[in-house]
Amino acid sequence: MSQRESGILMHISSLPGQFGIGSFGKEAYDFVDFLVETKQTYWQILPLTTTSYGDSPYQSFSAIAGNTHFIDLAYLAESGYLSTDDYQGISFGDNQEEVDYALIYKRRRPILEKAVKGFLSSTEGLSLLETFEFENSWVSDFADFMAIKEHFGSKALQEWEDKAIVQRDKFALESYREKLSDVILYHKVTQYFFYSQWLDLKTYANENGIQIIGDMPIYVSADSVEVWTMPELFKLDAERRPLFIAGVPADEFSDTGQLWGNPIYNWNLHEETGYAWWVYRIKESFKIYDKLRIDHFKGFSDFWEIPGGDDTAINGHWSEGPGYKLFEAVKNELGELPIIAENLGYIDEKAEKLLAETAYPGMKIMEFGFYDIEGQSIDIPHNYTPDTVAYTGTHDNEVVNGWYANLSEEQQAFLNTYIHRSQDEKITEAMLRSLYASVSHITIATMQDLLDKDETSRMNTPNTLGGNWQWRMLAEDLTQDKKDFLTSITELYARANTSLVTTKKQLEEEDND
Repeated sequence: MSQRESGILMHISSLPGQFGIGSFGKEAYDFVDFLVETKQTYWQILPLTTTSYGDSPYQSFSAIAGNTHFIDLAYLAESGYLSTDDYQGISFGDNQEEVDYALIYKRRRPILEKAVKGFLSSTEGLSLLETFEFENSWVSDFADFMAIKEHFGSKALQEWEDKAIVQRDKFALESYREKLSDVILYHKVTQYFFYSQWLDLKTYANENGIQIIGDMPIYVSADSVEVWTMPELFKLDAERRPLFIAGVPADEFSDTGQLWGNPIYNWNLHEETGYAWWVYRIKESFKIYDKLRIDHFKGFSDFWEIPGGDDTAINGHWSEGPGYKLFEAVKNELGELPIIAENLGYIDEKAEKLLAETAYPGMKIMEFGFYDIEGQSIDIPHNYTPDTVAYTGTHDNEVVNGWYANLSEEQQAFLNTYIHRSQDEKITEAMLRSLYASVSHITIATMQDLLDKDETSRMNTPNTLGGNWQWRMLAEDLTQDKKDFLTSITELYARANTSLVTTKKQLEEEDND
C-alpha cells in the first residue's frame, strides 16, 4: 500500500510579508516550518511564471520565466545588492490581505533596478550571470521579448508598431538588442534573482522533508515569448494572431462557456518533432518542482477550439488532441515522472482513456460531491479511489464557507449527515476531517479553509476579469489551534510525514527551553 500523505495549497503570492505580495523571504521559510510542524508532506502552489492579463498566473509572458514579484527584497539586501533604505518606508499597499498588482509593479521596479546595478557592480555578479545564462538558454529570448515589449509601452506582441520585430527580422533584432541592452540585462539579472531565491527555498523545503507540487498550465499566452520565437508551434496568422483560441463550452461557471484566449497548438507539427518542446517544458518544470500538476488534462485528449475573433466560447467545437502519444514521448525521454492530472470539467470516455493510459493520479473535488443529494457523484468521498489526489476545492472554487452558504437547505442537511458534523463543529473543520479520512492517497487542504476564511478569500472566479488572485493571509491568522487541528487529523488518518527532520526553528525553540 502506498504511503498516505497530505499537504496545503497556497500560492506564494498569498504569504504574509512587508512587500505587498508574498515572496521567497522569511515568511516562506516559516511556512515550510509550519508544514513540518503539522507533519504535512506537500506544499502545492500555482504557476510561478510571470503574470500578465488579469494578473493570472495562467496567462504568462513565458512558459518558463519566473514572476519577479516573488523576489524577496530583504534577501537582496542581505546579499549586498540593496540597502534596506532602498525599500523601508515605501508602501506596497494599505490592505495586507490583498495584493495590489499595479502598485507593487510601480513600487518594486525601481528597487529591483537598484538591485541589478548592485549585483552587476559586485565582484561575482557577472560570473554568476554568465553561469545562469549558460544553464538556462531560454533567458536570452525572454529578456529580448520583455525589453522590446516595454519599448512599445507594454503592448501585446500583436500590437507592436514595428512589424519587422514582430517577425523577428534579423537586422531589426540586432538593432533592438543594441538599443535596449540595459533593459535586456535587467530582465536577465532579475530572472537570476528569482531562480536563485526559489531554488534556495525549495532546497530548504526538501531538506526538511517537504515536497513542492507545482502547476503547469496546458496553454501559453498569445502575448508570450514562445509565440514570438516559435510561431510554428501554434495556429497563427502571419502577424502572430491566433487563428483559434482555447476555452471550454458552457459549464457551471458560464452559460456561454469560458473564453481563455490562448492560442491553439499546431499539434501536427508537435508530433513531427517528437513533442520536443513538451519534453523540454516538462523537463524544465522538474528542475523547480518535485511533483507537477498539469492543468486542463482534458485538453490533451480533445479540446474546445474557438474561432480567433469570437467574444464567447459558444461557436467552438471539439478537436482531437495528441492523446497518449505526447506522454509516451515524455516517458521515453524523461522516464516515469510524478505527474498529477487535473481531470476536471467535462470528462468523457476519451479523457478517461487517456488518464488510464498515462496512469497518472487524477483529482477529486469534495465540494462537487454534494450537489447531488442521492450520493451518486464521482466526487463524493465514498466513490474515491486510492490513486487520486483529493481537495475540498482548488483556486478556481469557492472556499468552503462561501460554498456551504450557497447550498440549498436539502444539500446542507445531506452534507452534514454524511460528514457526521456535530452541532458546534465548524463546517471547514468537518470538511477537512472528512477529506483527510478519505481513501485518496494524497489529500490537499486549501489554506483558506484551514484558516476558516470567508467567501472574500476566494482566489479566482473563472470567466471573470479583475478582483482575482489577490488573497493574502496575515501572519496572525495561523494560530496554534489551527496547527493543532491540522496535526490531529493528519495523525488520526495516517497521513503524517514519516520523513520529516527537525527544522532550525524547532531546534532554536528546544535550545531556549
